[in-house]
Amino acid sequence: MDKFYIITNSDKDKDLEFTGQIVEYLKANGRKCMVQQAERKQEGAYHYTNPALIPEDTECILVLGGDGTLLQAARDVVHREIPMLGVNLGTLGFLAEVDKQSVYSALDKLMEDDYEIEERMMLTGTVWRDGKIIGRDVALNDIVIGRDGHLRVVRFKNYVNDAYMNSYNADGIIISTPTGSTGYSLSCGGPIVAPNGSMTLMTPIAPHTLNTRSIIFPAEDVITVEIGEGRRQVQEYGVASFDGDTVIPMVTGDRIVIEKAAVSTKILKLNHLSFVEVLRQKMRDS
Repeated sequence: MDKFYIITNSDKDKDLEFTGQIVEYLKANGRKCMVQQAERKQEGAYHYTNPALIPEDTECILVLGGDGTLLQAARDVVHREIPMLGVNLGTLGFLAEVDKQSVYSALDKLMEDDYEIEERMMLTGTVWRDGKIIGRDVALNDIVIGRDGHLRVVRFKNYVNDAYMNSYNADGIIISTPTGSTGYSLSCGGPIVAPNGSMTLMTPIAPHTLNTRSIIFPAEDVITVEIGEGRRQVQEYGVASFDGDTVIPMVTGDRIVIEKAAVSTKILKLNHLSFVEVLRQKMRDS
């Protein structure tokens, strides 16, 4: 690889000192490198990273920050189909496999073309109200449908491929990818799935029932979650959250249709460790 692009989280790299060191190292080795700071944008075609600023001939995107920064960058630049490598400047992460201490050896591997590219499935969520689309976004980790406002459970009606499956009261529902299985879904009792798999997980959040568990569906299945009526037929308020960032408000009767996205995120792998080996290390270090 010869042409790099850095997306950096300035909250974790004050004054872009570490970012500058990486740029200098790459240029000293005859490579090209440009930088963009990930900053929250309130409206428009992207959330944090402007994909139009990334040169067409970019071969690799280095994301400096942590899992959250990588998730944000992946959603913004996924249509560019450029492989990404996360450099962890924060706490323990599953997505950003390189830390500050090993970054230069990682850069050497990239420049020597010693890497693998792993395809990560993404989800598309479309929110419908009265037959019209009111919002749509993509997620690499998960789409969470939860309550908004008062601390009370919400009635969720769940459908798979337009066929009614079940209903239950809960704080929310997590629809996650294999990549997201080690995130919020895991903390709610969901299973861990190899991140390069192709399937969808449904995990309830604090369900008000004794027999509700996580369910794994084939990636091709389309999952629909509808916000039901509250007690005494009052209107309920909820939200659909994409990777813990973008939020689309929902009310009783609204539906979100979740399916496998037509695009995927390309993650660079350098350590050649199996998922089981990585998982063992993470569990030991956590």
